[in-house]
Amino acid sequence: MSIGETIKLLRKEANMTQTDLAKLLNTSQDTISLWERDKSLPDINFLIKLTKIFNVSSDYILGLD
Repeated sequence: MSIGETIKLLRKEANMTQTDLAKLLNTSQDTISLWERDKSLPDINFLIKLTKIFNVSSDYILGLD
């Protein structure tokens, strides 16, 4: 599974919209969309925030788990 697919899966499991997640991360919905479509990747600061929001390891998000 790609990083984008993992983020999308985690977001949907948490019953969040892209806008909801964007607000928690203080970014735009477009950024979330780019990640989920594997058009760009979250930087390390966003990765850390994602692990806390979804209570998973960075290895899981990166597909190393």
